[in-house]
Amino acid sequence: MKIPVEDADEVRADTPAEPEPVEETPAEGTDTAAADASEMSEEEMIEAAIRAGEEAAENDFKLKYEQAQNELAEVRRQLAEAEEVREGADARVREATERAARLQADWENFRRRTAAERLAERERATEKLVTALLPVLDDIERAIDHARTQEMADDMKQFVDGVDAVHTKMVDVLAHEGVETIDPAGEAFNPLEHQAVGRVEDPDVYDETVRDVYQKGYRMADRILRAAMVTVTYGGAKRPAPEPADVEEPAREQPSDTATEAPQE
Repeated sequence: MKIPVEDADEVRADTPAEPEPVEETPAEGTDTAAADASEMSEEEMIEAAIRAGEEAAENDFKLKYEQAQNELAEVRRQLAEAEEVREGADARVREATERAARLQADWENFRRRTAAERLAERERATEKLVTALLPVLDDIERAIDHARTQEMADDMKQFVDGVDAVHTKMVDVLAHEGVETIDPAGEAFNPLEHQAVGRVEDPDVYDETVRDVYQKGYRMADRILRAAMVTVTYGGAKRPAPEPADVEEPAREQPSDTATEAPQE
């Protein structure tokens, strides 16, 4: 049966059109991987898994390496800070040690200086007292010498002997304090310890010998408290120079022979 053309067009218009085939796009990731996996052989899949494992291990190693580098940098920073703190502490310790050493040295110097000053003050006080007592000793000695030249009764002699004993005790006390008497009769004249008040001609003794002692001198340690007042002789022979004491003889050379003679003394 023939259908008119117009009816055919109506039939085509009434009949729903068939849907066009839609090309399905595989989803990203799993679909692609599944598609690729379906296309890869077993060996290629193994190699891909190995490469994926190596990449994951490499990424993990890089991450751990970066963490280790950061930790190392932090430790170095802390170490640098600790080093600065230690150097500062060492500097303070050195400064404190030097200051303590200076204080100790200052204390030792002060202690020695104070002890020396006390000793010097004591010596000056003793010298002052001894110097004040010297005229008293002179008067006692002159009184005793004068009394010895006089005729006295027994009781008076005992009195003079008692005064002489007191004089001796006083001299011993001064000697205990380091005071020495300078009585240079018959000795060579020493201008540092003797004061010449006159000259006496005497050819029988050496020139510049102490003849008479008018007043005794006194020394204390290395200080002359009072020079001795003396007379000095002249007209005699010159005093020979003193021989050096304890001079060692030069070593004698031994002869080269095996048979050596003992040196004669």
